[in-house]
Amino acid sequence: MTALQGQPVAARRPLSRPMSRALLWAVCRYRKLDAVPLGRILEDQGQGSFGWSILLFSVVNMLPLPIGSNVVTAIPLLLLTGQMALGFPHVRLPGFISRRRIPRRGFQRIVMRLRPLLRPIEKVIRPRHPRLFRPQAERVIGALMFVVSAALFLPIPFSGLLSAFALLVCAMGLIERDGTVTVIGLCLGAFALLVTATAATLLVLGANSLI
Repeated sequence: MTALQGQPVAARRPLSRPMSRALLWAVCRYRKLDAVPLGRILEDQGQGSFGWSILLFSVVNMLPLPIGSNVVTAIPLLLLTGQMALGFPHVRLPGFISRRRIPRRGFQRIVMRLRPLLRPIEKVIRPRHPRLFRPQAERVIGALMFVVSAALFLPIPFSGLLSAFALLVCAMGLIERDGTVTVIGLCLGAFALLVTATAATLLVLGANSLI
């Protein structure tokens, strides 16, 4: 309580509905369904913002899907971050993506596993550094996130998971207009790119040595 007393009301994070719980609640609404359309989950968040969309598709890219699925699941993130970089005012997703269904139980499991990692962020996240969310600055953020999204296409173990988690943190910052969390997410994205580039280089060198 004492940590919140000196903060403006608008800057306080409602502890009763953290973002991870909001996602779980949206999927749990359809307990009788084995799979839920992506567009339906977005609608349940009450807004079609870039933050919620990127958050959702980042979680999808952490699901244990068949090998090669990342080529498909990464497309929405490329579209979303590309639209941010181009300065689109709102999300525009093709119907074939919003109608795509994801396994409800798998989605629930990955969100539950992420909650211990997200809980510290959810407790401290609040509006900070509003200059980072001006139109020109958001376009730069979108361009940087687009580069991180591109790493999801490479079938390199763990690199895609790191990239998706970095985008997830960025999305949380976008939703709450928290510049500090957004920058942390971008730094994680840079680390994910470094891991991806290192792993790709080692794979190429290994293949050349075998040849």
